[in-house]
Formats: sequence, C-alpha cells, structure tokens
Amino acid sequence: MHIIIMGCGRVGSTLARGLERRGHAVSVIDQSADSFRRLGSEFSGHTYKGVGFDRDVLLKAGIRTTDGFAAVASGDNSNILAARVVREEFGVQNVVARIYDQGRAEVYEKLGIPTVATVRWSAGQVMNRLLDDTATPVWRDPSGTTALYQVPFSPEWAGTPVKGIEHRLHLRVPFLTRLGTGMVPTRDVLVQEGDVLYVAVASERIGSVFETLSNAPEQA
Repeated sequence: MHIIIMGCGRVGSTLARGLERRGHAVSVIDQSADSFRRLGSEFSGHTYKGVGFDRDVLLKAGIRTTDGFAAVASGDNSNILAARVVREEFGVQNVVARIYDQGRAEVYEKLGIPTVATVRWSAGQVMNRLLDDTATPVWRDPSGTTALYQVPFSPEWAGTPVKGIEHRLHLRVPFLTRLGTGMVPTRDVLVQEGDVLYVAVASERIGSVFETLSNAPEQA
C-alpha cells in the first residue's frame, strides 16, 4: 500500500516508520523540513514540504494513486481541512484524522471520516483508571450505534469465564489486558481481579452493562 501522512511530529514520524517496517510505501508532508529528521536515516520514503490540504502538494505526494491518508498534524483545523480535501476532491475513502476536540471528532465520525481524538482517549483512560465509575468508549463506528468500551467490573466477577459474561450480558469480549499485556481470551478464560475488560456492545446498552458489571453476579 501507499500511504500519505500529513504531519511529521511524534505521531506522524512513528506512524511513518511503523508502516514502512511493514513493507508499505510512505510519503510524509510537513510544513517544516526540519521535522523530517524525526524519520531517521533509515527511512526510505518520500518527504514533501507544505501543507496537506494544498492540492499541488498532494498531487506531488501521489494522492491520485494513494491507498490511504492520515492527517496527524498538531492542529485540528488543518487535519479536518486536509481530510475533507482528500476525501471530497480526490475521492480517497481510507482517511483518518487526529482531532483533539472531542465534539469535532464525533461530528466527523458521523460524516464518515474516522478520527482519533487524542485528548478523549488519554483523559478517558486516566479518569477510568482513577475512578472506576464509568465505561470509557475506546472506539465507535461512524453511525455511533456500536462501540467498544473499557468497562470496570466488581471484584466479585473474578473467576467468571468470559463466555459466562458474554452469555449473561449478550455482548462480546473481544480482548482484555492482564498485568499490562493484551490478550484475546478464549471463552473459557476466567476473568481475574485487576483485568481491564473491553466489551463490544450497542451504545444504547452500555448503561445497563456498566450497572450489571458494577454489582456482584448474583445481584445482576
């Protein structure tokens, strides 16, 4: 695949190197030529000085034949504008934008532009781990009807098999983390105290799911 990345900060440069290690062709756009130093001497992709919503710069970067575009610069407005230009003017469907403002991120998700809201992710994860009093959305589909949530659970659920939770709550547990390591559990894996549980469920049901897991199984 050929991927174009707008923004060569920490996120953009890490993304570019990671994609290249996986065998993809990468082009990086940034307003500052000095930013390309973050790519390192081993980076063999192409770099272009400019902004990702400039039509001429996009054409030089190969936008007409690209397989995907990531707008990960430091400004929401630039990322939004670039994502819209690439999607609407060049017809590239595989577009992702990093958006700091949660409200804007949700709007663009509904318009079909996947977003990564850095502040929402970081703050939500920290708050959830501190308080354990809410289910934190990790991913939502563009329509907002289905989501992946990180959900705290009562210690009394420890020892319950994943299949028991799935059957009782009518949802899926696609993965969990244990002692800092992610795992895709088989249905016979027993949930342990301290696990971080992720559930895939219709957004309208997350309130009842959170309430159920907050209580002991016999009270659910």
